[in-house]
Amino acid sequence: MIGLISATAAGTAARDRLAAAWPDRTRVYEGPVGDAVRAAFAECEQLVCFLATGAVVRLLAPLLGDKTTDPGVVCVDEGGRFAVSLVGGHGGGANELAAEVGELLGAQPVVTTATDATGLAGLDTLGLPVEGAVAAVSRALLDGEPVVLDTEVSWPLPPLPVAAEGSHVIRVTDRAVQPAEHEVLLRPPSLVVGVGASKGAPVEEVLELIQEALRDAGLSVRSVAELATVDAKSAEPGIVRAAERLGVPLVTRSAEELAAVEVPNPSDAPLAAVGTPSVAEAAALAGGGELLVPKRKSARADGHASMATCAVVRRPARGRLAVVGLGPGARDLLTPRAKAELRRASVLVGLDQYVDQIRDLLRPGTRILESGLGAEEERARTAVAEAGKGLAVALIGSGDAGVYAMASPALAEASDDIDVIGVPGVTAALAAGAILGAPLGHDHVSISLSDLHTPWEVIERRVRAAAEADLVVTFYNPRSRGRDWQLPKALAILAEHREPTTPVGVVRNASRPDESSRLTTLAALDPATVDMMTVVTVGNTATRDIAGRMVTPRGYRWQEAAS
Repeated sequence: MIGLISATAAGTAARDRLAAAWPDRTRVYEGPVGDAVRAAFAECEQLVCFLATGAVVRLLAPLLGDKTTDPGVVCVDEGGRFAVSLVGGHGGGANELAAEVGELLGAQPVVTTATDATGLAGLDTLGLPVEGAVAAVSRALLDGEPVVLDTEVSWPLPPLPVAAEGSHVIRVTDRAVQPAEHEVLLRPPSLVVGVGASKGAPVEEVLELIQEALRDAGLSVRSVAELATVDAKSAEPGIVRAAERLGVPLVTRSAEELAAVEVPNPSDAPLAAVGTPSVAEAAALAGGGELLVPKRKSARADGHASMATCAVVRRPARGRLAVVGLGPGARDLLTPRAKAELRRASVLVGLDQYVDQIRDLLRPGTRILESGLGAEEERARTAVAEAGKGLAVALIGSGDAGVYAMASPALAEASDDIDVIGVPGVTAALAAGAILGAPLGHDHVSISLSDLHTPWEVIERRVRAAAEADLVVTFYNPRSRGRDWQLPKALAILAEHREPTTPVGVVRNASRPDESSRLTTLAALDPATVDMMTVVTVGNTATRDIAGRMVTPRGYRWQEAAS
């Protein structure tokens, strides 16, 4: 919840805009400002104060405790020009909140946290539990000193400018070790604890068993990602409460699924009780991984039989492949989600000219794998292979990465051992359509005239079908030096079903500085004026030139009236 506090009429107006935009996220605090700040600080995760920063500093000073628990606080000035991240930039999320507030109010976000100001990924913002010399190692990164990344467990981290040797270390480990003097430990959620329990097993017995198993194996409880058990035990109080106390989800699977998992220590007892010869080991291993702690039973001081079992598995690291559409070229048509994924990836794969478009957005330490034209399959294989190593990878393409771009070849290569995130982008057809007017106002189709990957016979059949169906057609890859006859042939097919006066829009380098466009007709278009940087949109029988704009009506009543 975000607490909103204001003192003046201008501040109240801006406050109310936030409250209206985020009704489920915000709470307005009225009354004396001091009382409002104190109440919001105690009750909310974040605050936005429409007050002078000095006043907020004085009010907050006696309330501040620790940066890991204090709310994030953002101040907005009287003129609504700046949204300042004042307290809790990382831990409280104030940096991100300042950006959100700035976008909504048209204010400039101001971030003073050193790592954010320089584009570095903050070690306490990676989404992993962190221990050790965070300030010292962060300072070394900021000062350009060599910092070593020691990945005992692979995990898809954001980019970090690291070296092969150095006195400062970032160590990714699930081992129960203490950080050295100049070392930061990052705890990946790599451990799955399988749990079985008799009816009525006390939560203390379940927790003690888990903690002993981890301690004896030298594993950190902070790397436990989930507890896993059989469906029949999904409501067993001891297991449910153990998961709650550990702060991890409880994942359950059917007895049939667990019975199919090969385990080293099957037993007749769980088979008779819940229908599977293994609960703890099978539940832990069901998602794959390395069995670190075989099934063990709880020990009871009262001499009664054990009521709980557990096993621990290190699950395989899943790489992260973001397939990112960059849009048609203009920076303001690059989506916020695409920007976030570019900064999230430690490896960027793409065509060299597309890499150049967004190179300034990348974080320090991003490894760039770029290549020239005609290497789409190679780039796709490279991106998938890098993600298969457990890394965070961004594979970029122009427009929308799923339209005549990199998503298709990448997903054809990818197996289910990596996470794939699709990031949509503004396609060339949409960018050109916006420039021309509204040519795609009704049913439309996009067809590539490149026969490098598709036989011309197939392309021609599709053009003919679109012509007969009276669809607006956008031609991608219309003409190159080596392919100069396909566009005239496609236009001739359309001309068999459409009037010579049918509007045709031609847009070159849509949204880029050298953008050009013109509206012509099917009869007047000269294919020699078209190249590979051009998109050609041919209207249907209802499309009209209205005030110099290409318009396809949403319905056909207008067409019938016109005829």
